[in-house]
Amino acid sequence: MQNLTILGATGTIGINTLDVVARHPDRFRVVALTGNAQIERLFEQCRQFRPDYAVVLDPAGAGQLREKMAAAGLDTEVLCGIEALERVASMPEVDTVMAAIVGAAGLRPTLAAARAGKRILLANKETLVLSGNIFMQAVQQSGATLLPIDSEHNAIFQALPRHFGGDLKQVGVRRILLTASGGPFRTRTLAELEHVTPQQACAHPNWVMGRKISVDSATMMNKGLEVIEAHWLFNASADQIQVVVHPQSVIHSLVEYVDGSVLAQLGNPDMRTPIAYALGFPERIDAGVAPLDLFKTGSLSFEPPDFARFPCLDLAYQALRRSGTAPAILNAANEVAVAAFLEQRAPFTAIPAIIEHALQKVVSSTVTGLEDVLEADALAREAAQSMILEYA
Repeated sequence: MQNLTILGATGTIGINTLDVVARHPDRFRVVALTGNAQIERLFEQCRQFRPDYAVVLDPAGAGQLREKMAAAGLDTEVLCGIEALERVASMPEVDTVMAAIVGAAGLRPTLAAARAGKRILLANKETLVLSGNIFMQAVQQSGATLLPIDSEHNAIFQALPRHFGGDLKQVGVRRILLTASGGPFRTRTLAELEHVTPQQACAHPNWVMGRKISVDSATMMNKGLEVIEAHWLFNASADQIQVVVHPQSVIHSLVEYVDGSVLAQLGNPDMRTPIAYALGFPERIDAGVAPLDLFKTGSLSFEPPDFARFPCLDLAYQALRRSGTAPAILNAANEVAVAAFLEQRAPFTAIPAIIEHALQKVVSSTVTGLEDVLEADALAREAAQSMILEYA
């Protein structure tokens, strides 16, 4: 029986995690659920899974949730604030932490789980993008187990030898091939991209995701962040990570070996597959996902990424090569730029321009501690906001 904390229970990953958990009541017990603005959804999840704790960042939201709990006669204790997130991620009775809070907000509780030596199912890209060196050191020092949830990194993990110890050359790997769907604008011209709306950007052709991640997919920043994530997860250099556009999203990623072999993991585009793989690892458990019908799939196609149409991907490679706090600057500026686009305060094509401005304005420095990352994050947000004012 695994005792679980789910950070970001009301988001897409959290919902899918609970779907898998509900299929295996004999294997999993939910100790804590956390959410942000979706109080009603978090309440319904608490009603179904009866966790010991529920955490909300906002005091007003926590108060609202407490009232609902009391009215329903539920004894789940409602906690509030970032310290509470860190607490439920690191408490002794918790074995496994699903880290699915979107954005930089997920950094501190995920790091707390790593320092506490938990089994971490990592769906929060920003933890590695912002503080990869700090986080990986914490994992190694505490003996934590790290299992990637992103479908691409989960696929790579499955295609690597079980005895992989952090040296790709030692296990005969030439490079990692990260697949990308290309998003909803793969065939749009640059001129057409100037007029896309938030609704169009959030309409991913294959995956059901939150609004922020959907926009990241539309700009291919999502893939750029995954390149940086792959660097830390698999100790791979920028030159060892190749992005391959694969519109069907059936092959979730590949590993190329020095003998010419290429191993791929295939499946329907459903996040319950990597979630179930990580929850059950090293066993495999039912995810509720339909089997892949290769005859229905028909054919698979591949394209090189278009860096002119999707400059965010190139900016991510630049930030990875620059290292230090550059990835944190990239991520912070992107979060601000995407929020401005979703709020219709900046056009879609402004997103890479805002990120590039922040990378030029904020000087990258060596990461010696979390304070370096947080300072770079704050400076990048300030630089990005100053440029957004030009679009008002």
